[in-house]
Amino acid sequence: MKKRFKHLVLGCVMAVGCGSVWAADLIGASLLTQQHPFYIELADAMKSQAKERNVDLEVAIANQDLGKQLADVEDFIVKGVKVIIISPVDSKGVLPAIKKAQSAGIKVIAVDVPAEGVEVASYIGTDNYAGGIKAGELMAKELNRKGNVAIIDYPTVQSVVARIDGFKQALSDYPDIKIVAQQTGITRAEALAVAQNMLQANPNIQGIFGFGDDAALAAAVAVKSAGLQDQVKVIGFDGMQEARDAVDADPVMVGVIRQYPDKMGKAALDTAVNILAGENVAKEQPIEPGVYTK
Repeated sequence: MKKRFKHLVLGCVMAVGCGSVWAADLIGASLLTQQHPFYIELADAMKSQAKERNVDLEVAIANQDLGKQLADVEDFIVKGVKVIIISPVDSKGVLPAIKKAQSAGIKVIAVDVPAEGVEVASYIGTDNYAGGIKAGELMAKELNRKGNVAIIDYPTVQSVVARIDGFKQALSDYPDIKIVAQQTGITRAEALAVAQNMLQANPNIQGIFGFGDDAALAAAVAVKSAGLQDQVKVIGFDGMQEARDAVDADPVMVGVIRQYPDKMGKAALDTAVNILAGENVAKEQPIEPGVYTK
């Protein structure tokens, strides 16, 4: 009996984390993709912080597939996770999964991409509207306050909607700048095709704003393929290493709005730990974007 009690006590000691959180309190994370350096960095930061805080973290990758993300959340519910961190594939489409998790008593944190139509425990992400404003102001500067602009979009993701809204708002102060095209190009291949189509239909475009690094880098390729490198300026959003290197070396890429996925990942994991510890957390935790130029 004494031996059995000793084993139980030892098991309890081994299960306790650094604070009041038990390592058995599993945190689930459903991330939009791992095909983009941004999300790789975000996931790595979460894993590193989970190790630092001595908590269990399970990461599922949706691969931009809403059906898989819904299934991953369902799996987390069945496993009895205590907190779910999610970057929605579709800001509206993820609503049923979040509500089901909440009905099961699971707290949900949205990171990078907000969820629409439901209140989560906390949203951690770039102030995308402010980033869009910065992109618009940079575009106006690069075009000397006049010219035709195109946008490569991803309209089902609310964070992108916010940055596009900010971009348009900034350009509204410059009546000689016109937005002549706006099309969806989610992957780099899609963005390349969209950019080529927009340049063919509107050969007088002077600027292209890509919603993310892949879109902007694809647009730069399309610009050079069309022989318009002396005419068109491209601005991106995310600021991963490849995009920053392009800004340094490619005259077409004039700047990129820089996000900080490492800060987001750390903040998301810390917020989950605070929730597990019964602490109150901020409903919104905006992270100010930067601007990277030549």
